[in-house]
Amino acid sequence: MSRADDDARRLAERKRGGATLSDREIERLISAYDEGGVDDEAMTAWLRAVCAAGMDIDETTALTRAMVASGETIDWSDLGGPVVDKHSTGGVGDAVTLVAVPLAAACGARVAKLSGRALGHTGGTLDKIECVPGARVELSIEEFKAQVELVGCAVAAASVALAPADKKLYALRDRSGTVASIPLIAASIMSKKIAAGASAIVLDVKVGAGAFMREMGEARELARTMVEIGAKMGKRVRALLTAMDEPLADAAGDALELDEALLVLEGGGSSRLRDVSRAVAIAMLEVCGVASIGEGQVRIDTALRSGAARRKLEAMVDAQGGVLDHFDRKFPAGTDVASASDGFINRIDAGAIGESVVLAKRGRTAEDARRVGVRVLRHVGEQASVGDPILRYVALEPDQEILRLLNQAVKVGMTKPQERLLVLDIISEL
Repeated sequence: MSRADDDARRLAERKRGGATLSDREIERLISAYDEGGVDDEAMTAWLRAVCAAGMDIDETTALTRAMVASGETIDWSDLGGPVVDKHSTGGVGDAVTLVAVPLAAACGARVAKLSGRALGHTGGTLDKIECVPGARVELSIEEFKAQVELVGCAVAAASVALAPADKKLYALRDRSGTVASIPLIAASIMSKKIAAGASAIVLDVKVGAGAFMREMGEARELARTMVEIGAKMGKRVRALLTAMDEPLADAAGDALELDEALLVLEGGGSSRLRDVSRAVAIAMLEVCGVASIGEGQVRIDTALRSGAARRKLEAMVDAQGGVLDHFDRKFPAGTDVASASDGFINRIDAGAIGESVVLAKRGRTAEDARRVGVRVLRHVGEQASVGDPILRYVALEPDQEILRLLNQAVKVGMTKPQERLLVLDIISEL
């Protein structure tokens, strides 16, 4: 056992005992682990101690800063103005990035968005973009910066050079069962956002059955922690808490969600997706100083009506090698899941629908996997009669296991549920 391993175990013991670790102790630990000086067993002991005892905001900020320092950062100072980034904690039918990013860019914001792929039952923005023939998401930092300057926005995969210690630590957390810690989650998210260099950040923190944060209290704690980390590191941050009990868009699945985003940008589509995307885009304009909230509302609505946001998405995809008009928007008729009784739809479980999409992708080629999914034909609160279609499994062939899961995702009762807001709260600097 190395000296660094011994130090890591001592820090774990102190943390379990309720001690507050110094910035220097945390920075040395992360640096040693990233460089291979601390083994996985010793680091797991420290992670488990953090999960048990927690970390205060200064410790969490020190962890964030240490992971940022482990790699490169993107410098946007040569653009001569603010750049805004956006992050979602993950949901089902969450095509917000594909609507909000071009919306904000069409209104004058410069948006530099580093995105991820599907994680668990939640979809990934990069997978949706790759539904466009020829579209690239793996951009170099130089290509990423040049596109933001030329087009006004870019959505790309995070460079491996940004916060590499976070990637290594996250993989260990996944293996060791230490993912569910708000300080560790907050530091992981914010290290990547801060390394990406934007001066302003909007966080879409999902809450509900289809989100990683199922309870409002833990979602609010995560949002406040990330906002405070941002403030301590010189960033302007807004966090929106948004509902994720039922799918946000009227469909879940990569190509289906891209189609939903296009429908919204073309003036139709899901009102739920439109309303959350609009709120996120307004926050993006406000946090980077392009427009006040009131002026931002006017600009966003104009960009939607005029088609400017749709054209901005097309320009972004074109710059990344894709042709949006070549995206095939025709899908199989699919198999319907119907109501088994009369009444009101009380539940459409977003988590179960996300799991259905994951299951539907298995055993398919990458191209086929992108085009399967689930359509939401009716929403919570609407009335349904026996035999009325509520969901539709979109694939060439029916699958009884998936259809059973989708049937279980729907609950119809005699009482109409109370309408729930989509944007539950907005958290700014404390």
